[in-house]
Amino acid sequence: EPFDHATDCYFCAINTTGINRKNRQSLQYPDLPSARRPVAHCEDIPVPAFTQLPNSDDEATITDERGDTEEFEYEAQDGPQTFSQCELNDLVRDLSLSKISSELLASRLKEKNLLGKDVRITFFRRRHEDYMGYFCQEEDLVYCRDVAGLLVKLGAPQYDPRDWRLFIDSCNRSLKCVLLHNGNQFTSHSTTLKEKYEVVKYVLDKIQYEQHKWIICVDLKMVNFYLVSIQHYVKKEWPARDQLVPGARNIIHEPFVDREKILIPPLHLKLGLMKQFTRALDKDGRCFNYLCRAFPRLTNTEAYKDTEFQNSMNTLECAAWKSFVQVVNHFLGNTKAANHARLISTMIEAFQKLGCLMCIKMHFLFSHMEKFPENLGAMSDEQGERFHQDMRQIEESYQGRWDAVMMADYCWSLKRDNTAAAHTRESKKRRFMP
Repeated sequence: EPFDHATDCYFCAINTTGINRKNRQSLQYPDLPSARRPVAHCEDIPVPAFTQLPNSDDEATITDERGDTEEFEYEAQDGPQTFSQCELNDLVRDLSLSKISSELLASRLKEKNLLGKDVRITFFRRRHEDYMGYFCQEEDLVYCRDVAGLLVKLGAPQYDPRDWRLFIDSCNRSLKCVLLHNGNQFTSHSTTLKEKYEVVKYVLDKIQYEQHKWIICVDLKMVNFYLVSIQHYVKKEWPARDQLVPGARNIIHEPFVDREKILIPPLHLKLGLMKQFTRALDKDGRCFNYLCRAFPRLTNTEAYKDTEFQNSMNTLECAAWKSFVQVVNHFLGNTKAANHARLISTMIEAFQKLGCLMCIKMHFLFSHMEKFPENLGAMSDEQGERFHQDMRQIEESYQGRWDAVMMADYCWSLKRDNTAAAHTRESKKRRFMP
């Protein structure tokens, strides 16, 4: 134990003034008797001689006196522990194994006598059958015909359409419709086709949208699909249209979704604003050169917290960046500040001084700021974009064969048979139940 704070206190003896990430290697750590570094044994410091082990009852008494009530979840056991069918199923899900790889893993474990008597190696060939009844296939479309039943089957305690939102987006190969939980506690289902008005209407009819009336989160291109009109690009005191009649005022088709059910995507707005900010930077300036060095390992979230990135900006760039961060944190996140209108106006003025173009995404943000919900972060389209990454692996396993079997197999991978199981190293694989 240290004697005083002046000469023998380890924390008081360290001078951390001026130490940062760049020069932290130059920090000199003190060598004090109260915090001595490990030293090798010698004649002056001999190896301690073993006498006897302490009594376990004494240790328990000491532990109780100190108030140490730490409970250990894992107990060491000498013999090998066999896998049950439920435990093996959850392991296969965490490893994202295909049916063939799952059988191979089970076979190798059986060779080492690590499987219980209830385990069947061939179980994985038919693992999708419990979910086949929830999906239908018509030509190129695979859709869920019983959404409420599927969610209850996956483990949702109850189904309320108001707790879910429908995310629709396309990739290079298909159109996907994903049902996302508003609190992001559960995951989803999907379909395939092309991103066209007729196709989207056909998909919504098949999944019985009129029955559920979910909130829809789509990109700005899809917004026009649902409202079938060209939105205005200038903030004006125009009254909202009472009727959307095809052929009048750029109306092409009849709308099949109420405009109050459309959620403007915050992720697309943030990316659009970041794109305009980057384009307006001085290509020979320090800030732009720093971004060139930092990418592709730097993301938007990391840029928000990177002080070196902000130090490389000039006055106009710094003002625009700070106003953008304020809008992201206090409007496009989980909180909607009371002064959000002033924050957005300040950001637009700073972007104008920087020389940014007034893109359509900035118009959407300024003209429809009152349409955004309070908890926008919990209803963002970022979770839907992540679904593309989740589906990529199973699509590769099925080699482009998009059918009801693939979707049923994907739903099987979301569920966990033993939700209360605890492990020393937890998997980061996404699951339906949190």
